[in-house]
Amino acid sequence: MKKLAVAFVLVLSLFAISAAAGEWTGYVSDLKCATKNPANAGSEKHANCAQNCAKGGAELALVSEGKVYKIANRDKVADHAGHKVTVTGKLDGETLTVESVKM
Repeated sequence: MKKLAVAFVLVLSLFAISAAAGEWTGYVSDLKCATKNPANAGSEKHANCAQNCAKGGAELALVSEGKVYKIANRDKVADHAGHKVTVTGKLDGETLTVESVKM
């Protein structure tokens, strides 16, 4: 009975881990501006600001469907600041670890 319970817990853990993986489409922004006004993420003014902030080393985020996800590994998306992209990765709370990115 104990082995069955352990196996069940392991299977549930695998489902929980895989549920956090996914694909999101949105705009790469700096975290400060994205949090302040996510609705502006697609504008030209916001894109220029995001690009400048990314060059300055700011924390980056993905704005997708009105939600803001902090990006854990900014190096994967820094060249895409201000652009609309589709990223695959893993979500832990509201922090996204990007595995791949495409425009």
